[in-house]
Amino acid sequence: MDDLQQLEGWAGPLLAKLQPAARRRLARAVGAALRRSQVQRIREQRNPDGSAYAPRKRAQAGQIKRRADRMFQGLTKAKHFKVEASEHAVAVGFLGRVARIARVHQEGLSDRVTAGGPTVRYERRELLGFIDAERQTIRDILVEHLTR
Repeated sequence: MDDLQQLEGWAGPLLAKLQPAARRRLARAVGAALRRSQVQRIREQRNPDGSAYAPRKRAQAGQIKRRADRMFQGLTKAKHFKVEASEHAVAVGFLGRVARIARVHQEGLSDRVTAGGPTVRYERRELLGFIDAERQTIRDILVEHLTR
């Protein structure tokens, strides 16, 4: 059993006693904190285990791509990276076309660079995933909310 399942077992009965609106507010707070943490990690180009993302391939030897150090910068914008919260759950993830791009990198899949272009196998870069600090943040938000 992982930390989140243990946390759910501990907090579940307490959360069930809250009114639906209070559970929604709590889910929104947890989602916002997770989104902030995930965005920071993506901008630092770090996998959840702390390792660096696999470097991008260059089109030609010595070519420097514009802003190569900020890969995925557009994915972290609020219009693409959303938090959905309800009284029963919270979800943090990508929407639309960028969800496909994120999935290809998250899972290390193959995709076409351009429509009708060559197929390329992308290195695995874990955009989403829990780290210990996020688990602790969730616990802290729950404890703070439940002790008010």
